Amino acid sequence: MITTPPDVVAGWRCPPLTYRSGPFVIRLTTRIKTLRRLVAWCYGRGDAPPDDAFVHLNLRMDSGPRHRRPFAPQAVFRFENRTPFEPYPFDHAFPLLEWGTNWCIATRGHRFLMLHAGVVERNGRALILPAVPGSGKTTLSAALALRRWRFLSDEFALVDGEQGRIHPLPRAAPLKNRSIELIRALAPEADIGPVFTKTRKGDVAHLRPPDDALARQLETAEPKWIVFPRYIAGHSLRLRHLPPELAFTRLAQNSFNYRVLGADGFSRLTRLIRQCTCFSADYGQLDDIVGALEHLPD
Repeated sequence: MITTPPDVVAGWRCPPLTYRSGPFVIRLTTRIKTLRRLVAWCYGRGDAPPDDAFVHLNLRMDSGPRHRRPFAPQAVFRFENRTPFEPYPFDHAFPLLEWGTNWCIATRGHRFLMLHAGVVERNGRALILPAVPGSGKTTLSAALALRRWRFLSDEFALVDGEQGRIHPLPRAAPLKNRSIELIRALAPEADIGPVFTKTRKGDVAHLRPPDDALARQLETAEPKWIVFPRYIAGHSLRLRHLPPELAFTRLAQNSFNYRVLGADGFSRLTRLIRQCTCFSADYGQLDDIVGALEHLPD
């Protein structure tokens, strides 16, 4: 006889978890106890949305088929009764939820111009860090957040269409492989969750958004600097001004929906470039780039 896995609550007695992620309200239905605990750990310190809040993302996480549970249990991500991804191992439910949620935002958040970028803020001014995967964007965003910058996101720069301001999206920052110990060494007090080994992106541990980031996640910021970071092992720091036309091209290439927005995307990106001072940054040591970004010129 196949029984319910010990980490799954029997029956559907668990109420959905409703929480805010920046401008998005998320409702998660799941019986997976470990997943519920991790979601509460990560997002439970932020202000809960009101009971009548509009829910932007209705998500569900299930355990996989019964016949697999004795030898290879699975976690299944569902969005609006669809299953957009292959199942993950059951003990990788939280990484699957985080990656799946980001996918949902990227495909449904078109009221914003969405750039693939980390974002931090200080004194009301935002530093945008667009980069391709593998450039060290998440590690750098996490390091700055642990050095008194307000953490807005490690994955999305959300640019509104009214004033061109940046909306926070403070989600768990997935530190990968060597970055886990790098951030632990930089800030032993960092609130890092369990390490998920051998995921599809290697070993992953999530940095919980700081309390200040969660408390101020509806507080927008004025874009001020755009820095395109690139980690190169053993490379000395090189921070250079970037011409606006080149920055525009690189930002368009690092956008989730620039083409979808059409002329409006062009207008928003043009305004963003005009608001900011742009740089490229090659670096091999995290301390070097963090120090340089502390003293960016106006």
